[in-house]
Amino acid sequence: MDVRRAAERYPGGDPAAGIESFHAFSFGPHYDPDNLRFGALIACNEERLAPGAGFDEHPHSHTEIVTWVVEGELTHRDSTGRETVVRPGDVQRLSAADGVRHVERNDGTAPLTFVQMWLAPREPGGEPSYEIVPALADSTPYAVPAAGATLHVRRLAAGERTAVPDGAYVYVHVVRGRIRLDGAELGPGDAARITGAGDVTAAGVTPTELLVWEMSG
Repeated sequence: MDVRRAAERYPGGDPAAGIESFHAFSFGPHYDPDNLRFGALIACNEERLAPGAGFDEHPHSHTEIVTWVVEGELTHRDSTGRETVVRPGDVQRLSAADGVRHVERNDGTAPLTFVQMWLAPREPGGEPSYEIVPALADSTPYAVPAAGATLHVRRLAAGERTAVPDGAYVYVHVVRGRIRLDGAELGPGDAARITGAGDVTAAGVTPTELLVWEMSG
């Protein structure tokens, strides 16, 4: 198990424009050949957008983009003609496939925080697609078959325990609260990369929300 702390994330964004970004993996000018990916996961970005701030239209290809809103509301528009508002507890997935352009903005009056995760598909190409699942329940895994990955959401009370999925690659990201994981304590923004996970348990030190990726490769 490799624990990566929130303070180790690469800073990015444009604070003067109301955009603060914190990258868990090699990203943009922060190139790190030893931190390019873990399993299918190639990015896990914490994004904070002030009211009225956002990312203007930009392209993606050959990437599965999954977004989890922590607080506020995220406005999404893309070149397939879709426009949606993503709220806390919703899961948004944009399959870039051969190519898609999109906009992500905070069109509300309150600060927006979200976690955006990019996964590499097993096969490139295809047609772009989009999906939003409102209010994903803890007991409902969200599968991304194109990347051989499944997202699990876990919300724990203090003292409550949950089993971490067994798998070749498991990535645990702490959204809020504190947990104890295999002897290590993790707080907001911390993450654990577990290879060959088996019989691993997470315990809430405080009320906690976790995003857990189970990946086959």
